[in-house]
Amino acid sequence: MKDEESGNRLGSYLRARRELVTPAQAGLPPGGNRRVTGLRREEVALLAGISPDYYLRLERGRDTNPSPQVLEALARVLLLDDVERTYLLGLTAARPRSPRRKRPEHVPARVHQLLAHLQVPAFVEGRAFDVLASNPMAVALNPRLQPGQNRLRSLFLDPEEQAFHPNWADAAAAFVGALRTTIGDDTDNPRFVELVGELALSSQRFRTLWARHDVRALDGGSITVNHPVVGELELHRDKLPVEDVLLVVYYPDKDSESDEKLQLLAALTQTEAPDRRSADA
Repeated sequence: MKDEESGNRLGSYLRARRELVTPAQAGLPPGGNRRVTGLRREEVALLAGISPDYYLRLERGRDTNPSPQVLEALARVLLLDDVERTYLLGLTAARPRSPRRKRPEHVPARVHQLLAHLQVPAFVEGRAFDVLASNPMAVALNPRLQPGQNRLRSLFLDPEEQAFHPNWADAAAAFVGALRTTIGDDTDNPRFVELVGELALSSQRFRTLWARHDVRALDGGSITVNHPVVGELELHRDKLPVEDVLLVVYYPDKDSESDEKLQLLAALTQTEAPDRRSADA
């Protein structure tokens, strides 16, 4: 996380977002001899109503505590959505650092009990998308949801996981944006440093997405997946905080085609379980 280690997170974010806004999106003529694909520094300053010299100081880390009014103006010029705007407003020197977690991420015993009772895919993930616990239906849905796996590593480095997501490009962008959101100012956390470093070395797509400085909300939604046995499934996904971890639950609309397929998958899982126990015996 080179940009974060430099201590100039605000400047790095402004520069990355500036490069993603075209002159046309900002209401400016494209011009004939542009060396940058996005906006120039002076154009951002003009549109935000600040001096070019002051904006340059912001990007270069010489001023790390701009007023909320300046940040709001920059958010408007850079076309930031609500999540991105909130992230920008937090990238100032006045923001208190999040408390360090001194203990390993822990799955409460009651959550293990809950996983055992749920009849739909469910698992527990940590802040770096490590799978900490899962139920049999989660593993039946996706073998990469076994404890010890990392969802980001699987998404970028495992071809089977990529085939599992028909909209893999969108899923990859969402995961990277969510990772940057969950890291926040905890940029020297060894687990985050290790994961980002590994993926940056192993995946060109990850490096490209990480350089964009996208941030995404850490919430649920709906997904479509390609299961190798039962085919395409449309599922809802809820993420429920439990102490320091998240309980993630996948479920279909009741009586839908995906509901029928998930019930078939559950039946196949129950049928295979005795066979595995017999083989182990």
